[in-house]
Amino acid sequence: MNRRTFTASSILTSLGLAAAPNIIAGQNKFNKHKFNLKYAPHIGMFRNLAGDDPIDQLNFMADQGFTAFEDNNMGTRPISLQEKMASTMLKRGLEMGVFVGYKDFKNPTLSGGKDEARKDFLKQIRGSVEVAKRVNAKWFTVVPGTIELRLAEDYQTANVIESLKQATSILEPNGLVMVLEPLNWYRNHPGLFLRESPQAFNICKAVKSPSCKILFDIYHQQIQEGNLIPNIEKCWDEIGYFQIGDNPGRKEPTTGEINYKNIFKYIHGKKFSGILGMEHGNSKPDKVGELAVIEAYKLVDSFM
Repeated sequence: MNRRTFTASSILTSLGLAAAPNIIAGQNKFNKHKFNLKYAPHIGMFRNLAGDDPIDQLNFMADQGFTAFEDNNMGTRPISLQEKMASTMLKRGLEMGVFVGYKDFKNPTLSGGKDEARKDFLKQIRGSVEVAKRVNAKWFTVVPGTIELRLAEDYQTANVIESLKQATSILEPNGLVMVLEPLNWYRNHPGLFLRESPQAFNICKAVKSPSCKILFDIYHQQIQEGNLIPNIEKCWDEIGYFQIGDNPGRKEPTTGEINYKNIFKYIHGKKFSGILGMEHGNSKPDKVGELAVIEAYKLVDSFM
């Protein structure tokens, strides 16, 4: 056995994974897995196994059987790299998930209703349309900013709805969807305007557009409101995208308290054909941690 084979085999042994990926004589190659849902890794998740080059990482994801990919930072990457990544995704059958289209974690940009903030929001939405076209994306994330303490919540909500309605007039002709992400107050983002799934549901109903949907981040909503499957059920008509992370820790499924196998079984049973972004860290470092992520998804995906 040569050194590369021994190293990979040692990693698998240290994980104690009987069903770990096969290492083909002398090469770190893996059996391609067929997942039941479109789980989407992100750049950096497999850098130790695939290398630092984003293109190599995309190819590695496809080799493992993943059929989608998301990249919060896509909009800030050089255009030449965006185009190269888009070409690779097309060749390898990877569907593009979300990138961040608009976010503000410090200011009441949309809730305050000021004209200048709304103009900047719409400018960024137009820019996101160009990125989406370049990388064959359908969805991008919108975080509407913080609460405005000088306004009653109903006025803030009206301001947010008006901004989103104006954005949909840009998005609908292009067939694009902004997904609104409620984020938890208790551990990560205190003070943000959008924090709960019923709130996002009501806003989407008021906007009344196929270009405005919910990004249901299971990690954030476990912390903020719990009762995950019933809340997913109530919001179902307005959910366009999911993101994943276990709690506590925001690492891969099986590392915390969330029963992801049951949640994925429910989502699959609803015939969800969209993407579930793997927006979490790895619980273990280096190659060991990256292999553990792959095995965790195989485990929680085994609900059939």
